[in-house]
Amino acid sequence: MINENILKLELSGIRKMFEMAGEDTINLGLGQPDFQPPEDVIEVYKRSMLDGNNGYGSSYGLPDLREEIAKCQSRHRSDLTMDNVMITVGATQALRITLESTVGKGDEVLYPEPGFVLYEPQISLAGGKAVPYPVLQQNDFVPTIDKLEELRTPSTKAIIVNSPGNPTGGVFTKNDVKEITSWAQEHDMLIISDEVYEMMVYEDEHVSFLGDYDNVIAINSFSKTFAMTGWRIGFMVTGQEWIRQIGKLHYYTIACPPTPPQHAVLYALKDRLDFVDEMTETFRRRRDVIVERLNGIEGIDCLNPRGAFYAFPTFEYDLSSQEFAMALLKKGVIATPGDAFGPTGEGHIRFSYANSTENIIKAMDILEETVREIYPSSP
Repeated sequence: MINENILKLELSGIRKMFEMAGEDTINLGLGQPDFQPPEDVIEVYKRSMLDGNNGYGSSYGLPDLREEIAKCQSRHRSDLTMDNVMITVGATQALRITLESTVGKGDEVLYPEPGFVLYEPQISLAGGKAVPYPVLQQNDFVPTIDKLEELRTPSTKAIIVNSPGNPTGGVFTKNDVKEITSWAQEHDMLIISDEVYEMMVYEDEHVSFLGDYDNVIAINSFSKTFAMTGWRIGFMVTGQEWIRQIGKLHYYTIACPPTPPQHAVLYALKDRLDFVDEMTETFRRRRDVIVERLNGIEGIDCLNPRGAFYAFPTFEYDLSSQEFAMALLKKGVIATPGDAFGPTGEGHIRFSYANSTENIIKAMDILEETVREIYPSSP
């Protein structure tokens, strides 16, 4: 018999849209960079296999890679060592083992809505109660302490935060991080911080939740950073005791992360950060194009995303986000309905600008045509 928790799960709205798309469809729904990793990084991956690095490795990950991550993350917290780092199979597995290791039956976990589609299911699968908190456009897609306090109960065990945000592109300021950390510390609450887009911040610098508060587990990944979503190399950074305890479940889940790509990631982290800068600059230029086009369409309002590669505008038409996305799909553009990221996302639609500027312009032309049909007064 299938576990009832599995029976309750449904495919995400993102996946559903992707499955319905035709071959010639312009895909602005996909959450992955439209780049290849640098060729020299791929060569290191290949050479690693040819050199015999094909067996089991440390459950915690390649020591040299953990050391380099600790060095890079020390800009957020100065006392980090390799013992504060564990390599995972993407950020997805890092989040899963974190929740299963820290959340028990009856524990409540606050998570952002609209937010990444894995948060609610993974909290529920861990046996916890998922409690959404709103991240709204009028608040720059950042939660307010008043609302968090309103949702907090004696059973609240943890809060998931995400900056830069998916699907919103919202970015926390230094003051936002300080306020949320102080609030969580006051209530002895665990902060699980999803920071997978930390290298993709446009106007400011990324502000991590890693800092003086020890009950923070920062989850990250190289998937977006080096355009290697299929390599499945992520990591967590936290206190050494958290690593030791979560590491037990980590071992029983995967034994060890894949060995060859870790050597390539180590090389990339040391020698190819220029690739990240160039890719992020490309995304910034695309962002400027898509936001200007969106805000030029009557009935659409798009906040300028400060990070990641998503635009998450509101629309004022008399149809649901699912209906709006389907209307675009019929004309050859994949966008993701806002309610795929939770009920609070209704009235929004997400466009990923991880696609060429040429395709973005074509997609915006199709969007304008679609709007003229469903909203005849639009110029």
